[in-house]
Amino acid sequence: MKVVVFTGVGEVEVRSEPSPEPGPEQVLVDVGMCGICTFERRLFAGDKQWYPVAPGHEAGGVVSAVGSAVDGRAGSPQVGDRVTFDLLTRCGTCGPCRRGKTNLCRARQGRVLSDGTVSFGGFSDRIAIDAKSVYPVGDAPIEHAAMGEPLACTVHSLRQGGFRAGDRVAIIGGGFMGRLHMALCRVGGASSIGVIDISEERRELAKAAGATWTAAPEDALEVGGKQDVVFVTAMAGVDLAVEMADLGGTVVLYSAFDKELPATVGADKSHREEVAIVGAFQQVADDWKRGATIIRSGVIADDLDALVTAKFSFETAADALTLVTTEPTFRVFVEPPKPE
Repeated sequence: MKVVVFTGVGEVEVRSEPSPEPGPEQVLVDVGMCGICTFERRLFAGDKQWYPVAPGHEAGGVVSAVGSAVDGRAGSPQVGDRVTFDLLTRCGTCGPCRRGKTNLCRARQGRVLSDGTVSFGGFSDRIAIDAKSVYPVGDAPIEHAAMGEPLACTVHSLRQGGFRAGDRVAIIGGGFMGRLHMALCRVGGASSIGVIDISEERRELAKAAGATWTAAPEDALEVGGKQDVVFVTAMAGVDLAVEMADLGGTVVLYSAFDKELPATVGADKSHREEVAIVGAFQQVADDWKRGATIIRSGVIADDLDALVTAKFSFETAADALTLVTTEPTFRVFVEPPKPE
């Protein structure tokens, strides 16, 4: 098995590891594509230093073998299924897990390679994974399957915000996650969708992709007016989001933020106007099910195609990471070699 390991700032290498075998309740997936997200970008750039580590958690692939208990079980993924899969290793026993908040599991996530290096599994050519964490996507393109994780996160974000058909929506941040929010709000029946970004190019792309309106942050309130749900997918814009929330409105903090950055709404405003601020972090099983169903349906296939910036091989993974750390991108993918 081949695995991409980050060994230092700006340094990666491809290692060989023993090929995994699926346990009775597992399936073996040949990974077809893995997306590079902010986590990998920060590792490569040195903004987050944790080495060695084998990251990658936005992946899709094809089931090549199944465990004895899974084989032939109705509803379970079977050999040949194209799938997206949840690479978090949620313990199921901690307080948050028992409350259904498995996205907030207290256990450290990840697996380990033969030398003890932590691995998330996406940057490998195959992985054995619990069948319950694997979701078939029909004949959707493998790049779409690899967007299952961020799409499940977006489903979770919309649920946290209480999004409903007919809502007026503003999205602060026109990057990859902002565009996924836009796509799901559109097919979910939003009456209007605005995208707010400091980049004129991102605003133009969002408009071309179907945004009702776009604006720079300083013009957003005047252009878009008050909103029912405001999603903050950028690392700034919290105060603007609160200002734009209408009576009964919700601000969803989707992005990661500086730990010292406050998010506040006046107590009386919250009481009298029922304006709420909520967080959205990762996803739970129901989000995965809905996300995989959306991928399988093809209803946002054009949106997903537009978000594929580039594809690289394992051998050129460093070039892929250099691209995402030096240029604006949506999603760049790394494609592993076919398993031997």
